[in-house]
Amino acid sequence: MRIHFIAIGGSVMHNLAISLAKQGHQVTGSDDQIVEPSRSHLIEAGLLPNQLGWFEEKVTEDIDAVILGAHAQVDNPELKRAQDLSLKIYSFPEFIQELSQDKIRVVIAGSYGKTTITSMVMHVMRFLGKEFDYLVGAQLRGFDKLVDITKHNKIIIIEGDEYVSSKIDPKSKFLYYKPNIALISGIVWNEFNSKISQEEYIKQFEDFIDSIPPKGTLIYNKEDVVLQKVLQDTKDCKINRHGYKIPDYTINKGVTYISTPDGDVPLQVFGKHNLSNIAGAYTICEWLGIKKKEFFEAIKSFNTSIRYLEFVASSEGSVVYQDYACNADKVKSSIHAVKEQFPNQKLVTIIELNSYDSLDSSFLLQYANSMKESDVSVVYVNINSCKELNKDIESVPNNIKDNFNNPDLEVVVSLDGLYSFLDGVKSKGYNLLLMSLNNYNGVNLSVLADRFFRDF
Repeated sequence: MRIHFIAIGGSVMHNLAISLAKQGHQVTGSDDQIVEPSRSHLIEAGLLPNQLGWFEEKVTEDIDAVILGAHAQVDNPELKRAQDLSLKIYSFPEFIQELSQDKIRVVIAGSYGKTTITSMVMHVMRFLGKEFDYLVGAQLRGFDKLVDITKHNKIIIIEGDEYVSSKIDPKSKFLYYKPNIALISGIVWNEFNSKISQEEYIKQFEDFIDSIPPKGTLIYNKEDVVLQKVLQDTKDCKINRHGYKIPDYTINKGVTYISTPDGDVPLQVFGKHNLSNIAGAYTICEWLGIKKKEFFEAIKSFNTSIRYLEFVASSEGSVVYQDYACNADKVKSSIHAVKEQFPNQKLVTIIELNSYDSLDSSFLLQYANSMKESDVSVVYVNINSCKELNKDIESVPNNIKDNFNNPDLEVVVSLDGLYSFLDGVKSKGYNLLLMSLNNYNGVNLSVLADRFFRDF
């Protein structure tokens, strides 16, 4: 086939383009911005466009398929040319479905945990030497690309998200996949991160369940209240339903063990979210024919998907972890997980907020009491970004403290201030948890860990 990518530089788009080119398809593409690592990957594959920009002459009548990335706008000249020529235009999830019609499609969805569950299933499958295709939304440890699709593999593991497919296709991505085996980890609507209403958001998951073919299987988190309601509303679907919940576990000397009939299984991960994710991953693997003993032998060596309670460094009994601060509930649960794992250690927690969020009192209010379980709590915000917004930056620290409902909260407004804080904290007997959606101004987190361990 001749396939043209509009917005080839996207993280999933460029991986899909490379995968298709390796299968022998003729692949071309365009984009107005291509950054690393996409650029290097496209150069290596011989697919980097000669020029940045959109060129309608690239879109010709002999193209069999145009794949439209989410970055491309509705007035894109290459898109308009493809429409004028009546070419077949796909969003990438629609094209993935086209390629995987004859495969067993395993789709992992949910407002949280889907990346981790996907990476757990992929880890187990690889550990056991089983071949599979996959599509994930983030770089996973042990896998060098986001998309790997072959002609011969019978199973594809897909991380299915609920966001729109493209600018001309408002359909949720995961509605295209029609999974033989589906999992929903849970449903949480966040008014600050969602462009649609709570009812519309939940309806997407109802539609996802409806998209499972008859005799397909839905695996679901029995402990998620919203999801339970959705299951009631879709009870007429002719599918198998298999619930899971957090397994029994113990913690000993900083190691979590899952209790099984064959004995306790030591893990390299911890926290109730990860334990729930393991239960979901196990249930998927069970439906794929993997035996319990095989699964738990494999999961012992699973470390973590990148930046999910990920180990950074340790020194003299103190440990530094990093995690995403995607919302207040995540902050609260991650703090609890570290405290539960290391009950004899105190905890310093530093979360980084976006500068524009730090100016929004209604946004900050969701974090009230979220850091109470941490022994030392710090919020870091780059005050220089606030200056660019022409807002009253002098009130930022007090506004954050008030909305977090934590008078002992430290608010740090510069990277130098963060260094000074870490230099001054007496860290012996403490662990450090760094949480952010950003990247601490691009600083390697091992540098922050070294500052934390300075008095050792």
